[in-house]
Parts: sequence; C-alpha cells; structure tokens
Amino acid sequence: MPLIAQPAPAESDYSLVACLDNVRNLSTVLKAIHFREHATCFATKNGIKVTVENAKCVQANAFIQAAIFQEFKVQEEPVTFRINLTVLLDCLSIFGSNPMPGNLTALRMCYQGYGYPLMLFLEEGGVVTVCKINTQEPEETLDFDFCSTNVINKIILQSEGLREAFSELDMTSEILQITMSPDKPYFRLSTFGNAGSSHLDYPKDSDLMESFNCNQTQVNRYKISLLKPSTKALVLSCKVSIRTDNRGFLSLQYMIRNEDGQVCFVEYYCCPDEEVPESES
Repeated sequence: MPLIAQPAPAESDYSLVACLDNVRNLSTVLKAIHFREHATCFATKNGIKVTVENAKCVQANAFIQAAIFQEFKVQEEPVTFRINLTVLLDCLSIFGSNPMPGNLTALRMCYQGYGYPLMLFLEEGGVVTVCKINTQEPEETLDFDFCSTNVINKIILQSEGLREAFSELDMTSEILQITMSPDKPYFRLSTFGNAGSSHLDYPKDSDLMESFNCNQTQVNRYKISLLKPSTKALVLSCKVSIRTDNRGFLSLQYMIRNEDGQVCFVEYYCCPDEEVPESES
C-alpha cells in the first residue's frame, strides 16, 4: 500500500500524545539544556523529562509537568527514546522563534513506540506542518545518586543575583570555587584567572537570599566549562536552588515561568573537579 494511502494510526495506537496551545512553552525550556546534539526523553503520567549529558561529568534535566499540556496521555509508562535535540528544536520553531503578537503556534506531539518516529503536528494561522523525527534506542543515563538525605548545604537565591555574579567573575579562570558555610563568608563564589583571584560573597541575610540552610563548611571546585551551559537556564529563570551533597556534587535547580505563568524546572548536576589547595580555600 502506498505510504500516502496508509490509514493514520488510531489515538489508542500512540504511546505518547501531548498537545500545547503555545509551542514556546516547550521549546523555551528545551533550549535551556541544549548544549549537546542528542537528548534522552522519558515520559510518564507526571510529564516529560528530557536529559542531556556531557563527558560523564555534567547532566541537565528539563522537567515539563503534565499540567503544562492541554492534553497529555501516556499509555504504558515509562515511554523512553533518544532524539536529536537540535532537529527537534528546529522543527518546533518552524514557524519562526519570534511570532507576531497574537500569533501562537499550536503543537500536537505523538509517538507510537519503539522504532517509530516522533510526530509533530504544528499549526499556526490555519497552516499545518507535519514533521517526523527519527528516534533512537535510548542510552543509559548517568545516575549521580544525588539523594536529598545526603545534602549538606542548600540555598535558594533569586536568579538575578547569580546572573550578576557570572557577569562579574573572571571567566578566564578554568574553575569556579564555591564556598558554602554556616559562618562567614556564608556563600562565596571564587575564580582564579589571568587577573588573579576574585571573590564574590553573599551574606545569608541578603535581599537576594530566599532560603539559607548550611550545616557545615564546604569548599568545592567545578570546571567552568561544564557549568557554562547552565547559564542558558539561569537567564530564563526567576529562582535557583543551589545544593551540595556529602561528596561535593553540585545541583543547580532553576525555576522557570513560561509565557502562561506556569512553572517548569531545569536541573544541572556537576561533579567536583579536584581537591582544594589549603592556600586557596
């Protein structure tokens, strides 16, 4: 039977169906983790998680809750597949990334299951475009084993404070040193670049500090090259939760409000780089 004459799959044939009135509520969050070409998608009845990894040292997860979608159905959970994130984002913005005021692109996303492509039906102003994106067998993602019971220090900061920090710190430094402590300096970001060492301190009673819960002094270093992709999420976010566990692993969780005022989360995990020399701690 010619492909064009084949009957369309019934609604019940799809493992995943997700519909949005505004495609930007999905594409904006995915752009926040787009620092590698491929991503792994996990869909459950709670929503969709999209994971991107690099060098087995950093992992980014975008969480789009089921409530964000106007329609969301998962037949058998979890639905898992690997996809080219670059191609997906290109398709989602096929009508342009900056629509005219009042013009919204609607999305219907369908996936039949293992071996099938991801189907995108995009509609704007009565014009419908259909995209088929090949999917791949999902690769096993890293388990950073970041358990809340092992969290030593946690702060919640208004994102504008961290945006200022990244603009002021010396980015010729290869590492970012993070100090978190129940005592002064409380929360300190340090770099060691061409112009020497640079420190930026946040007192625990700062207007930018929404929550401060530090139990012991920790000084950890992270490669700036691994943290730089997280600035995409930082720019979009209104708050950021910064946590470190007993191994020095770092969690950056960004709260992002979409154009409809709904909340999504993007989380970055990063391994510590090295032991901190005593002279610089």
